[in-house]
Amino acid sequence: MHIIKKYFALFISFFISYCTTNAQNDPLNGPAEIFQKPDSIFISYEGQMILSGKIDVSEKNASWSFSNNHGFIDGKCFQTIIIRASEGNVNLNAFVSAHETSFACESEPTDKAMKIVRHVVGQSHSLKNNAIYNRNNDWLISIDNIYAHPIIKPVDNSHYSLSASTWELVIRFRPNYYRLHRSLTYFRPWEYQVWQKPVVGWCSWYAYLDKVTEADIKKTADMLSEKLVPYGLQYLQIDDGYQQTPIGMPDTWLTANKKFPDGMAHVAAYIQSKQLTPAIWTNVSFASDKDAAAHADLFVKDKNEMPAKGNWIGYPMDGSNKAAVEQLIKPVYDELRKQGWQYFKLDALRHLKYEGYNTYANYFKTKNTDRTEAFRNIVSQVRQSIGKENFLLGCWGIRPELTGMIDGCRIGNDGYSFAGLAQFNSYNNVIWRNDPDHIELTPKEAWRSCVATSLTGSLFMLTDKPDVYNNSKLIDAARRSIPVLQTLPGQVYDVDPSRSALIARADIETSGSGPRQFDASSTTTTGLFQLEINMPYESWNVLGRLDERDNTIPFSELGLSDKKEYAVFEFWQKKLKGIFSGSFQPGMIDSNYRCQTFIIREKSGYPQLLATNRHISGGAPEIKSLQWNNKMLSGNSEIIESENYLLYIYEPPQFIFSTVHLKDAKLIENKKIGNMRIIELAPTAKNISWDIVYK
Repeated sequence: MHIIKKYFALFISFFISYCTTNAQNDPLNGPAEIFQKPDSIFISYEGQMILSGKIDVSEKNASWSFSNNHGFIDGKCFQTIIIRASEGNVNLNAFVSAHETSFACESEPTDKAMKIVRHVVGQSHSLKNNAIYNRNNDWLISIDNIYAHPIIKPVDNSHYSLSASTWELVIRFRPNYYRLHRSLTYFRPWEYQVWQKPVVGWCSWYAYLDKVTEADIKKTADMLSEKLVPYGLQYLQIDDGYQQTPIGMPDTWLTANKKFPDGMAHVAAYIQSKQLTPAIWTNVSFASDKDAAAHADLFVKDKNEMPAKGNWIGYPMDGSNKAAVEQLIKPVYDELRKQGWQYFKLDALRHLKYEGYNTYANYFKTKNTDRTEAFRNIVSQVRQSIGKENFLLGCWGIRPELTGMIDGCRIGNDGYSFAGLAQFNSYNNVIWRNDPDHIELTPKEAWRSCVATSLTGSLFMLTDKPDVYNNSKLIDAARRSIPVLQTLPGQVYDVDPSRSALIARADIETSGSGPRQFDASSTTTTGLFQLEINMPYESWNVLGRLDERDNTIPFSELGLSDKKEYAVFEFWQKKLKGIFSGSFQPGMIDSNYRCQTFIIREKSGYPQLLATNRHISGGAPEIKSLQWNNKMLSGNSEIIESENYLLYIYEPPQFIFSTVHLKDAKLIENKKIGNMRIIELAPTAKNISWDIVYK
């Protein structure tokens, strides 16, 4: 700790200037500078000190030395600093300074490690972490020797202590990590933030397809307002089916068809009246032969100088022509925004890029224009028209060239698949919000889909006919999984890299008729999804298990200590699995849910909360305070007034229950099963307080 204090003042001064770095320039694609003193090492990048470390050796008469090497592979800068002890171990105790958008993480998978998709709420304390990623300037610094056992502890949102010890310490620095090392050329994180609020809603597509009517939307809005809005559902998104066909000039979008007799502004207002946010689908295709012929100068031309045509896209609009953007795109989105729409799903983007621009690459070459920039011009106008305050979803398939423009990306094909959440886990809430597509609350998949989406902090959109939400069991899968918490990835690599490794191929693809090798697939290499939760009052972990391929879960694989004891509670069955050290066996998955959700808390030695019935996270959305003091477990919860609230408490044998004190709630039931006490409350207000007293 004295080392942290010693360097803290120095780093604060560097950090002030660090935060005011010229945001207009790309970060230096070159190595960091290294400075050495007899007992210290300093690492500086772009004139800012990012690491300051104290070094000593374990053997009395030993010494240490270091080497610094860097090189470029395909334009990517790799830098390696190696610190060696002449005898014994070299010990590093360092202080790392970064931007407030930085986070501790794992830089690469370790050999033979379990495949677990990790996300984090707050700043991570995981023992799996070996790196710090600085999003604002897109650099990654890591300790790469697994025998060094690095320990990274966040001091605050931009400062970290780092300690490591081994005979040969390897520090790796990678500037432009996502932009170059991960081939996301348009990633300029200093220019934009990822969407900072939960995205939870409903989409009409799988419920009604293009047969959707105004009456369907109003009926759904009524049902959602009653059944799911109190739990955190916000958006109602109308999909394909309201517009005139064939799609053509702006009026085909702005004047609805006969199924929406009152018009789209009226529908948006009705949605808002139900405490929902209006959301709408559009696409970038143009199908009207007549209008394309009449405005031929606004479209990409084929070799015969006629408007080109492609599958799924119709006539591709020429994004390199300012008139095309102003006449075909701007009026649509300017007006939809005025009507009150606040979430925009922009479809057919892959077809505009593949069948439109890549297929007719010679057209752009002849014009001496960049076809990717033309593509970006289309989406840039949508972004400008709807405003940064409204959500923009790019659809469908991975769209690396739209990084920084879209708030979310449909990473795979039509139909929900949690596979993409493991294939692009490192993108989620760093590049954009991942969208695994719409969730159907079926008896087979409801719980698995809801768990994977919620635990990753991804875009969560239901798509059932409203009558499904009268089924209390099925709707419970969604109610217990929303709101979605704001997460960051625990890894800056993809747990299943088979798709993201091929992302550069998107620039040459000429057909978007189905998922390509770089789009998220329907199968993946893992069914384990972990969420590390760090609240002011407590830190704990949640593990979703979607299949039975892993039968033993070592705590070390979860970034927890293998020497401590942990209480493990299964949320759906509401069972305390037990108190474990080293590892636990999850057992067979209940066929009623087809998945398990384990809430894992370090054993405290006194009565402690295991979970509540409100949310699969074990209390994160609603618990505002929690403490053990003077033989009393006390909490404050912001809950759903229309349903009873259950507390699941672990009681060590030496503690004797005395009584429960409640404020703004009535005690319904108090019972004990083994070492777990279950207290059921009926709230009389939205905010309640509870004290559980022990002798």
